[in-house]
Formats: sequence, structure tokens, C-alpha cells
Amino acid sequence: MSSTPQPPRRAATQATHLGRHPEDYQGFVNPPIYHASTVLFPTVAKLEQARNNRYEYGSIRYGRFGTPLSLCLERAIAELEGGYGAVSVSSGLAAITTALGAFSAAGDHILVCDNVYHPTRLYCDEVLARYGVSVSYYEPLLGAGIEEMIRDNTRAIYMESPGSQTFEVQDVPAISRVAQQHGITTIIDNTWATPLYFKPIALGVDISIHAATKYIVGHSDAMLGIVVANEAHFDKLSRGTIYHGHCAGPDSVYLGLRGLRTLPARMKTHQDNAVQLATWLAARAEVERVLHPALPGDPGHALWQRDFSGASGLFGVVLNDAPKQAIAAMLDGLELFGMGFSWGGFESLCIPVHPGDYRISPQWADTGPMLRIHAGLEDIVDLQADLDAGFERLRRVANGVD
Repeated sequence: MSSTPQPPRRAATQATHLGRHPEDYQGFVNPPIYHASTVLFPTVAKLEQARNNRYEYGSIRYGRFGTPLSLCLERAIAELEGGYGAVSVSSGLAAITTALGAFSAAGDHILVCDNVYHPTRLYCDEVLARYGVSVSYYEPLLGAGIEEMIRDNTRAIYMESPGSQTFEVQDVPAISRVAQQHGITTIIDNTWATPLYFKPIALGVDISIHAATKYIVGHSDAMLGIVVANEAHFDKLSRGTIYHGHCAGPDSVYLGLRGLRTLPARMKTHQDNAVQLATWLAARAEVERVLHPALPGDPGHALWQRDFSGASGLFGVVLNDAPKQAIAAMLDGLELFGMGFSWGGFESLCIPVHPGDYRISPQWADTGPMLRIHAGLEDIVDLQADLDAGFERLRRVANGVD
């Protein structure tokens, strides 16, 4: 008698249950943390088997190659995003360099979107260049036009959508189609949307990167990176991770798995708070424009609506011209918005950013000061009140009152 097929699980259910097997650890809800380096084998035959299978995904041989706990997290994120497999590493930047290192070599050329996370740009310019990899930065809205930039030795296209400072949304399916026609590997930083709200592998991307430090961990208390690959690219990614000696610490992996359980609930609040804040800010006299693809007037809104199922808490605000001391007065006095070089945690953040310092394709056109805001989990009324008081300080200093 055949069982009735079960419908596909929804994302919130997957985030709650993936990578969790209480029957394997005496009924406890969460898997145990493995603080481990050495793995012992009972016989020479078992030892040799492990040595021969060292590149086989899931092979437990030595702590750096993974533990039962890291496999739980990797398999959960891979399934949630629709990939074949994943690797966990020590940070988001380690995830980026792992992916770029695995799919580029001396003499290669890679294309990188110009709105990329700045440490990614530094790795391309300061490290890959020294190893003979040439990099060209393309305009984020280029879409299928990227084909004109492809060379005979182009091996990878690196995307970030939306960009984590300037928030342009790329036509990921169009770029992926061009890459597939030329046999080029596509890589994307998917930290902003998380596996809940964007599925790049389903749109033709080969490799998806997460700075799990941010939304997946979600509590500003661990460094963690995860790279997801489709089946055709996973073995090369896995070997590249092993060759570079990358691995994630056991406590960080545990915190990532813990954060995954509440990711759907947290992301909904981050999204709701950010959209409300962005809409409120767009109506203020101090604001020139708001950069948030979930807003109907945003240049990337149509692509965001087509390809994404939600938004995160991170967005940008370009202010009308104001003296530096007025911006400092606004930010220094904020009580709920902290200033720190991260995002994705439960707390709200607000920092000045300067995309004009590095953007080249095209050069950044806005001249007013820009803020990057991360909407946390606080009550929206309190967040608006904190910013409102900040704008009052800005006006007073700009007008010479204080």
C-alpha cells in the first residue's frame, strides 16, 4: 500500500526542521557540538577507507574536513536554497575568497559587479591580481549586455544583488543565461535576501554565498560563512575549500544552526520595519532619496518583484547636502541605532557610507551624504522617534543653532 505523497514543505517549516535528527542523538532536539580535531579509526582498513574518501562529501576523517554538526548546517542551508551541497567556513569573507579562489586561476579573467562588498573588491585587486587573475568591474544594471565584456579567458562572473551599499538589483537570470552560453561559472553573494527570499541557483547561478555572520546567525555573536553550489560545481568548491584549509569553528556552526530556526520570524520583522522606515524617510525633507528595492519607486523594484519573495532590513538613504558635523550630531546621539560595520543582527544600525570613494562603473553620481541603515527587531515607533530626534540635531547644527 503506497503512502500519500507529501506536499513540498514551506520555507518556515524547512528552517525549523532541516538538519535536525533527534533520533541520532538520543532524542535531544538540537545536535551536539563537536569540539574535535582527531578522529580515531578502529582498524587499518577503516583508516585507509577514510583516506581514500577524503574528498567525498560527508566523509568524517578529520575535524577540518567537517563534523556531524557542520554537515547538519550545510545540508540544511543547501536544501533550503535549492543547491546540491554546501561548505561552511570561518567568515563571510572566507566564503567569498573560497568561491573566487576555487573558480579562478593564473591567466583567467573574471567579471565583478561594481556594487560589490568592498572587502571583495580588495581581495580581487590586492590578492587575485598578484596571482595573475585580471578583474573587470561591470555596471550593476548591465544585464544581458554583460556579454560584450566577456573575453576568451573569462572564467567567472561575480554578482551581488542587491548591492550591500547601493542596493542595485541585477538581472540575475539574464546574466546567468549569458554565462551558461559561454561556459562561465556564476557566483553571487546572497547575504541580503538569505535563502528564504531569493533562490539564485533556481535562476541559473552556480554558486551562492552567505555571510552567515549576519542574518543566519542573527544575534551578532558569531563569525560564519556558507557557500552553496549546484551539483556540477560542488566537487570543485569542496576541494578548493579543503586545499585552502578553510573550516568553521564548532560553536559558530552551532549558533548558525540555532539562528536558522528563527530566521523566518526574524526576517519578516526586519523586512516590515525596513519598509516602514524607508517609506517614512522618503517623505522627509532632509532626504534626497531612499535606496530600497521593495519600494515601488525604486529603479530595481520590478526585478525585485519578479525574482525575490521578500526583503531584508538593510537599505540606503541619500540625504540632502549637510555639513559633516551635522551628520555627526545626528548619528552620535542615536540611542537605538548603533554604529558598527555589520548588519543582520537583532539590533538596528546606522552608519555613514561613501560609495563615491570606490565606484567606477559608473562613478557614483549622488553628492549628498549617504547612510546605510539596518532595521532591527525593535518597535517601529521607537525607531522612528530615534531617527526623528537625530534629524532635529542635524537641523540645529546645520542652521548654527548648536
